[in-house]
Amino acid sequence: MTESGGGPRVIIAGSGHGCRVHLPALRETGFEVVGLLGTDAGRTARRAERHGIPAAFTDIDAAIRATGAKAVTVASLPNSHAEVVRGALRHGCHVVCEKPFTRDAAEARELFDAAHQAGVVHFMGNQLRAMPDRRAGARAIAEGLIGEPRYLSFLQHADLLADTDRPWPDWWFDSDAGGGWLGASGSHMIDHVRDWLGEFDVLSAALPLVADRKSVAEDSFTVRFRLASGVQGMITQTAADWGPMTSVTKVVGSHGTLWLENGTAWLADRDGVRQLPVPEEDRLVPMQPSEDPRQRYLHVELPPTLKLFAAWHAAIEGRSGDHPFATFADGLAAMQVIDAVRASARADGASVAVQRG
Repeated sequence: MTESGGGPRVIIAGSGHGCRVHLPALRETGFEVVGLLGTDAGRTARRAERHGIPAAFTDIDAAIRATGAKAVTVASLPNSHAEVVRGALRHGCHVVCEKPFTRDAAEARELFDAAHQAGVVHFMGNQLRAMPDRRAGARAIAEGLIGEPRYLSFLQHADLLADTDRPWPDWWFDSDAGGGWLGASGSHMIDHVRDWLGEFDVLSAALPLVADRKSVAEDSFTVRFRLASGVQGMITQTAADWGPMTSVTKVVGSHGTLWLENGTAWLADRDGVRQLPVPEEDRLVPMQPSEDPRQRYLHVELPPTLKLFAAWHAAIEGRSGDHPFATFADGLAAMQVIDAVRASARADGASVAVQRG
């Protein structure tokens, strides 16, 4: 990875995911990382020194004043996102905020309105929009290759949370910190559905806790929905499956079916089955998986994050063209869906209308 000293000056809020994923992506895409923001002064200072970041802070206003930063990435706990984003916007900084965006849709609405008023470039950390198979699927739907979309099935089983002795971020299991698997992973799946097929209309949901873990937050979710377009569908995921990874994403249309399989987009219609092409501009820089367990998924997370931060850099400098990435408007829409999911689960799966706009 390379480090730039002449690009936009940026502060990273959050020394875990922020240092593991944001830091190398920012440096590679031409930003100058000038500060690290955390909650524990000593730990944040040690991590800043370890990663060659020149300054460490526990207060966003002090950090921006001291460094002259023009941009902030937010990878702290979800329940702290609003405070950090508010501070960044007070100083007119451009922002990338990780998902889940906020604690609820009301807080998301506040941040979206403030960012719009501030006139800054605001992106969400839904970097998976840049995955080549997902881009190929989006194009196929937009070009009408499956006809009118009618049904979506989005199923995933993973083993991340099955073993309760395996260490993971505490916030994943803490509702008060904005945690739960719906926010940690489901926010990506909700964004995927919206990116491909548009807005949610009504849904019913359940948020079970499958693993034998003393926790107040779910490790699984099931959402049955209807979109504003009339598309029916299901999103279901558990992170507590002891078996092999299973992932199925299918959209059935009036004239064909699209699905994602092992990083490839496929299409079936009356002409047969074929693999969808990926144009050169959508390809990602490949990475080998790391043997360091702390970097277990870096090869999945970092390549699309490079695309995300490159697009953010271009937009900050006024060079933005078309890009696939989510903004605070998408973050707000995702939180409106998450609020509806939680409301339905509290009501034993009753149908709930999703607030929009």
